[in-house]
Amino acid sequence: MDTRRKPALFIYFAVFFPVLIIIVSIVSCGMSGKGNLSGVDPYYITGNSENREKFIELFTLLSLEEPGSEGEFAVNREIAASFARLGDYERLTHYLSAVIINDPANPYNSYYYLMIAYAFLQQNSEPIAALYFDLIVKNYPDLYINDESIHLVCLRYLINLNDNPQHQVWYYNELITRFPDKIDLGVAYFMLGQACERVGDWNGAIAAYAAYLPFTGTVVPGFQNADQYARHQVDFSRSAKDWTFESLPALRRSVEEAIDENNPWTLMRYQAKVNFFARSWEQTEADNVRMTAFNLAQFMYGNNIRYAPTLDASSNANEAFLRTTGWSISLNTWYLYFRKISFPQDPDIHGRWEWAGIYYGEKF
Repeated sequence: MDTRRKPALFIYFAVFFPVLIIIVSIVSCGMSGKGNLSGVDPYYITGNSENREKFIELFTLLSLEEPGSEGEFAVNREIAASFARLGDYERLTHYLSAVIINDPANPYNSYYYLMIAYAFLQQNSEPIAALYFDLIVKNYPDLYINDESIHLVCLRYLINLNDNPQHQVWYYNELITRFPDKIDLGVAYFMLGQACERVGDWNGAIAAYAAYLPFTGTVVPGFQNADQYARHQVDFSRSAKDWTFESLPALRRSVEEAIDENNPWTLMRYQAKVNFFARSWEQTEADNVRMTAFNLAQFMYGNNIRYAPTLDASSNANEAFLRTTGWSISLNTWYLYFRKISFPQDPDIHGRWEWAGIYYGEKF
């Protein structure tokens, strides 16, 4: 189950309890002065004659219920649902707001706030709805309606409605801690890592990506290479990082000297020890071949390896390509790929350069 999916809130509001129908029928047929509408604002008696009659019955029934009781909750729920079915979200919001104000300790206030949030969603007022969802989760106890947690419903909506990274970190931690069996944990851990990165909590990000790794293969919406990204972040953070160079010129000079000396062992020392790739231009990260799968020396001995006098024109401030030739008859041309390291959690490493991989063949 995708932690970011939007639950169908309307199922909470469209169901009219059968028992409530029976009770309303009894009230309408046999009310003997016990209930009254003296305290009901005529503003809430709305709609056509059938609707108005139903509201009168509901408010009459409501006057018989004890404040904070399940019976009162059932009637209030149906009153609000009736407004929702009419598309009258303004009355729904006004009514439930008054209920909450008049009884701030009511155990069902979290549900009433949920219905108010739903009303704002239906009016395309997502930022206001998000405020109510956040209020419910952080300030009111959880309730289970139709066997689903109100807090879980709110968190799922908040993940989509509130993109503040600090709030996202809190939301995903709540989902993972409280509802691990109700969500896609792989998605939750990866997105928690993304949120931690955005707030600069690098240790938290690495911990989240490490927790994601057992869920490799998870489809994370918007991240086609989530597995490779998480693996790289975790492995790189745990590595010695002793293959990095202070600058691109220093890296390039060292690589070219190893080629000039025809020294594969020195050259291999300059390879990145984490996620070094070797692939053709047509292949993707999923098709990577690790250099440990073959001996680089076999491509150098007996061959005359040459490199271009300048970096490829497509090189930029964050990545560079050095064209080399002479490796083999079938794979004569290799482009050595150099990359600027993005690792803000370690200022001594962030911004250095590494030889990250090889592209086989001529560029398109």
